[in-house]
Amino acid sequence: MSAVKIVGIALIAAGILGLVYGGFSYTTETHEAKIGPLELSVKDKETVSVPIWAGVGAIVVGGLLLVVPGKR
Repeated sequence: MSAVKIVGIALIAAGILGLVYGGFSYTTETHEAKIGPLELSVKDKETVSVPIWAGVGAIVVGGLLLVVPGKR
């Protein structure tokens, strides 16, 4: 299996996941303070939305990479 086909499959999978879930979230630790034995930290939850056009575009490009024959 060539690298182009692997990239095509990965793009299709990422596009489908982007359309199904619509985005992802992650947690960042922003502030930390130590006062003697006391430790304080602030964790922020960030959400990233994946636009519909990006998911569809990834599926189309991945499909094109699988269908269009490359130079051999």
